[in-house]
Amino acid sequence: MKGMASLLVAVAMAALLAAYTLPVSGQGGEGASPIYGLTIPAGYRDWKLISVGRVGGSNNDLRAKLGNDIAIKAYREGKLPFPDGTIIARLAWREATSEENNLALGNVDSFVTGAATNLEFMVKDSKKYAATGGWGFAQFTDGKPDSEALHKACFPCHGPAKDQDFVFTRYAP
Repeated sequence: MKGMASLLVAVAMAALLAAYTLPVSGQGGEGASPIYGLTIPAGYRDWKLISVGRVGGSNNDLRAKLGNDIAIKAYREGKLPFPDGTIIARLAWREATSEENNLALGNVDSFVTGAATNLEFMVKDSKKYAATGGWGFAQFTDGKPDSEALHKACFPCHGPAKDQDFVFTRYAP
């Protein structure tokens, strides 16, 4: 009986170790982003919330922006340009109607997060990424980096936010 208990404990420990080390969608994965060489930062889901947004049209998604400690400090101090070491994460999900909320609230336009779409990062390193305003970019789908063509479009897309150090996201404490 004692041998069986030891075997069960060993199997349980192995299962926990495997579950802990396997990548979770959007939280791990293979490889670095093309062009910028960025990988998904460990522990990013524990970062502080910067803002939440919604993009309609064909995107039809809900987005949360998170920042590492350096990003949050810069936002709180109103510091531009952002200091090297700043990392901003953007998590996106399809918008899904919440029937439960609609029933409880008596309306027909309550939305919650649905399926995850992708995960993006901006990393500030003014020397390494001097050609792109000091920012490196990364986008991942299912934990894997997206195409080089997509990554080539990152910096030009952020051009209109040049006066805000190429960052669109505003922080409201």
